Amino acid sequence: MPVLIIVTIVWAFSFSLIGEFLARDVDAYIAVFIRMVLALALLLPFLKLRNVTGRNALSLMAIGGVQIGIMYLLLYHAFLYISVAEVLLFTIFTPLYITLLDEWVLNRKPLPRVWWLAAALSVIGAALIRYQGLSTGFITGFLLIQGANICFALGQVAYKRLPIGDTRAQVHHYALFFLGATIVSGIGMLLFANYQRLPTTWVHWSVLIWLGLGASGVGYLAWSIASKRVNIGQLATMNNALIPAGLLVNFLLWGQDVQWGSLAFGGAIILYAVWLTSRRI
Repeated sequence: MPVLIIVTIVWAFSFSLIGEFLARDVDAYIAVFIRMVLALALLLPFLKLRNVTGRNALSLMAIGGVQIGIMYLLLYHAFLYISVAEVLLFTIFTPLYITLLDEWVLNRKPLPRVWWLAAALSVIGAALIRYQGLSTGFITGFLLIQGANICFALGQVAYKRLPIGDTRAQVHHYALFFLGATIVSGIGMLLFANYQRLPTTWVHWSVLIWLGLGASGVGYLAWSIASKRVNIGQLATMNNALIPAGLLVNFLLWGQDVQWGSLAFGGAIILYAVWLTSRRI
């Protein structure tokens, strides 16, 4: 759990950096591809193919392609139809998808009912924090975000259930995860990118380097390794902890307005959901 909390804080800062320094100037598909290439370059020196089966290698590439590659393609298309606030609101269903996919698709074992309750509570808590009025034409955006949520959830559950060895083995193999993500994001860039919006300033490149090496390379590796050390209920509920963390970062760094009452109430519900999944059953 401590690792998941640390990565959540890191990702909260990263979202803020994207919104302030990249979103308006750099094409999203190009930015994602650069992030994946940098993360891949960081982990390639650790790659040891002789210790991984062909099936696991392909599985890791597929997981990375789905969890990050396809997820980002759907996510960035959604911004064409709905506001940033609505994107954040619609991501709150990820804990339910994680719980659902683990019980009904991958693990196929009944989960404790309290974990379902915790996942539902984390959605409610996140909704209380992020809810704002919806625009009239939000159906397309909503469906795109749900597709992105399912991809992100499926990748997390699939990695957690993949028999890939101890922490050292995971470090030695994780470059394959980013290889899959790089291939998918590269295809997305070729199909959809606006090459008039390339990163040009040292600020753009500084943020991209941090996002690629820190938030993506180290962040996803740490999150994935930690996911194997917690139960599926804890993993599900921690997915919504990013919402209150992101709001706090936006307030501390940029002075953006925060509804403190809803933040405190919704955050308390999310913390309670995490506590529920941590109890011995």
